[in-house]
Amino acid sequence: MPIITVSPDVSLAYETFGDPADPPVLLVMGFGAQLLGWHEDFCRALAERGRYVIRYDNRDCGLSTKFADHPVDTGAFIAAVSSGDIPAALAMAPYRLTDMADDGLNLLTALGIDRAHVVGSSMGGMIAQTMALSHPERILTLTSMMSSTGESEYGRPSPEAQTVVSAPKPAEREAYIAAAEKELTWASKRYGDARALRELAAASYDRAHYPAGTGRQLAAMILSGSRADALRDLKVPTLVIHGLDDTLIDPSGGRRTASLIPGATLLLLPDMGHDRPRELWPTLIEALATHTA
Repeated sequence: MPIITVSPDVSLAYETFGDPADPPVLLVMGFGAQLLGWHEDFCRALAERGRYVIRYDNRDCGLSTKFADHPVDTGAFIAAVSSGDIPAALAMAPYRLTDMADDGLNLLTALGIDRAHVVGSSMGGMIAQTMALSHPERILTLTSMMSSTGESEYGRPSPEAQTVVSAPKPAEREAYIAAAEKELTWASKRYGDARALRELAAASYDRAHYPAGTGRQLAAMILSGSRADALRDLKVPTLVIHGLDDTLIDPSGGRRTASLIPGATLLLLPDMGHDRPRELWPTLIEALATHTA
């Protein structure tokens, strides 16, 4: 898999699908998830619709650059934020979502791409929004999927989802794979697939198990704050997709995003949670192909 240097301190692992002459679509993955979260079959199906699809590992994940010299004690960080000691929290975090957004834009530059359609999922949606806000001239269209605006009152997880996402994952391989089934908590009620979750967990563990990066990514999300005011002025054509079964980022996050961005289209999907069930791929790919036409 190619790894390309995109800035003096960051190299990104990436993969492409389709014809480079077709319109580019950059897929941005979410919190702690490798590019494998964008299933290869999904990427190929979108490429078959005449798109040049690019998926990549965010910094501190997968095969991309790790910021191991800046350890973040997640408990101490949450305690600092909860107590209002923002200076202490800021001192712990080596980067923000703006830096992660720059990574994606720098990847496009390194690949010789001036402008692209950008699709972000969960934290990736936050990164994609940040790309569009910081460099709208480089974003042909924005798709924000199962994401939110950074406002604490929208997109809140259910207590059950919060418990699962906050729990440390097992270090041992087989236990790690088995624990992936807990993600059914926020999956599609109709199409949730324990076997698919285990398969992704196994592939991710074997490729690049790196739990230390999640603390820094979490800090980047929390400290980047609300994008609400900026989103009100965004001029990039935007599609917002959210599953009605999502309990990790409540659908209010998607509704709020669409309500703020002028002219945004909101697609709320029954039978989708904080996942992309294969059964819904035709709907998702059709929506993306139409939006990026």
